[in-house]
Amino acid sequence: MLALLDAPTGLAGNMILAALLDLGLPQAAIHDPLASLGLAGAYRLEIEERRSGGLRGLHLEVLSLEPQPAHRLWGDLRGQLQAAPWPEQLRQRVLEVFGLLAAAEAAVHGHSPDQVHFHEVGALDSLVDVVGVCAGLLHFGVDQLVCSPPPAGHGLVATAHGTLPLPVPAVLELARLRGIPLASAEGFPPGELTTPTGLALAACWVTRFGYSPTHVPQRVGVGLGSRRLDRPNLLRLTLAESTPAELQLETVLVQQAQIDDATAEDLAFLGEELRQAGALEVFSQAIAMKKGRTAQLLTALVAPEHAERLRLVWWRHSSTLGLREHPQTRWVLPRRSWELATPLGSVRLKQAQLPDGRWRSKPEHDDLAALARQHTLGIDQVRLVVQQALDSLPDANLPSEP
Repeated sequence: MLALLDAPTGLAGNMILAALLDLGLPQAAIHDPLASLGLAGAYRLEIEERRSGGLRGLHLEVLSLEPQPAHRLWGDLRGQLQAAPWPEQLRQRVLEVFGLLAAAEAAVHGHSPDQVHFHEVGALDSLVDVVGVCAGLLHFGVDQLVCSPPPAGHGLVATAHGTLPLPVPAVLELARLRGIPLASAEGFPPGELTTPTGLALAACWVTRFGYSPTHVPQRVGVGLGSRRLDRPNLLRLTLAESTPAELQLETVLVQQAQIDDATAEDLAFLGEELRQAGALEVFSQAIAMKKGRTAQLLTALVAPEHAERLRLVWWRHSSTLGLREHPQTRWVLPRRSWELATPLGSVRLKQAQLPDGRWRSKPEHDDLAALARQHTLGIDQVRLVVQQALDSLPDANLPSEP
């Protein structure tokens, strides 16, 4: 099932869960897995239909009924989640979300992930949000989720660590770890728009951040935020009919020069400078010029907005007296980049979506080489570990061949 997450005013776990309830998610799908963790009677869901900016939706608030809230360390919580009598897909999804949250919080606070404590990732409302959203998306059979880049907010916010700047450090770290684009918060009043829990859920479920693909909407659920803004404070979750991935047609400029009086070292330097200036691709071909002289035809592909910058590089670092330039269209597959955690360390992945909806993945060779040196392994062994880590992800949209 294809799902589309429209987050014009940000992401929060309770807003996503409210949208799932608005789609018709049975409350038992939330309560049952939490009860198996011993949390029956520890919370109450307050669900209310409201209006925001004249638009309807569901508002959800998780109320704690624990007289003395438990102090939950991630190291302890992980063991509880691993032992939970849940379907394996649900367990893996929840562990991934909390593991990512713990890694982000640990990075910004400078301690071990196992020492991240309850007010960061184990608070009761976070447990309800994460378990409920993962159970809800699995309930509806969501295997593709496309999300608009969420605004993170600006200004200051009061937290358990004191007053922090917005976006809060954990949100920035999550975006950095997974390469998530954050939309501008310009025009919004000061305040938090995207929470760490909301962004961690998106990071672990979303297959692509950006414009929605061509689709036929089937059902729409609306979750409302609590803050009053100068616009509707809502999040929309649309279940849609899956369609094949769309190829994208784009225009690039082709810049070329024939060079017969440069050393191989100088040509390599020129190519690297062109890449650093924004060239999408740089390649060379051996050619024969007048009087039988051998030469190189150097070609650079560049987005039109970067053309002038590359022209300066050509004049600065080559001996050419002229530069040919012409527009060219090309079809490209939808793509994304993100970091994959493996037993050997993190590896950056490039992924392209094929017309049948499958994702083809390729790890960054520099990362493979670095891990091979670090662990004294063959690069083929590292590539195998990366493939195994990729295959272990519960997302069915990530079959790949690094």
